[in-house]
Amino acid sequence: MLKDVAVYVNELGETASLYDQGKIVIYHKVRDGWHIAREQEFSLDKSSGLKGMRQSMTAALAFLGDCKVLAGSAVAGIPYFELEKAGISVWEFAGQPEEFLDYIVAQEDIAAPTVETAIFPTWPSELEQGHFRMSLQDIQRSNVGFTTKQALLPFLRQGKFYSLEVICNHIPPWLETELLTGNLQAKVEQVAQNEVKVLITKRCS
Repeated sequence: MLKDVAVYVNELGETASLYDQGKIVIYHKVRDGWHIAREQEFSLDKSSGLKGMRQSMTAALAFLGDCKVLAGSAVAGIPYFELEKAGISVWEFAGQPEEFLDYIVAQEDIAAPTVETAIFPTWPSELEQGHFRMSLQDIQRSNVGFTTKQALLPFLRQGKFYSLEVICNHIPPWLETELLTGNLQAKVEQVAQNEVKVLITKRCS
């Protein structure tokens, strides 16, 4: 069972964006609830450029140590890329940590053993041989018990498709990272104000 969860919070103790001033707090699960194990101030200065931000994230990862889960109000761009590369599971929540720590633990424990092979209620439908379509909008609009990453990543990693059309409210940060680091490429089209179509194909070698 997952015991430690890191949360990035502001001076009010509420989740914050990693681009805002705040601190990383690591919560440890004990029998009577959650206790703060350790905490550290953190600042990510955009003006320091990519090198400076990566150095800040390297320090943050060193502080996280064996803790492999981090939550904040917004985690995107360089912070998300560096966390994902280090194998850190990223969650986005607004509010006080006590409101969602148990939920994160429950979802991580469910997903961890079967993330590569799990079958979720939302799964790509095959339009014709090798060509699929999937909507992530229901997942993004409400808390349905699993994330867009859990629903889609196993299918992408299997690689058994020629093309995949993904409909979403916005492109999930983890998917942006997967497209940058994997053997996939994408064409993005803004269909409506809150609807994006992403056509994913395999990158030509």
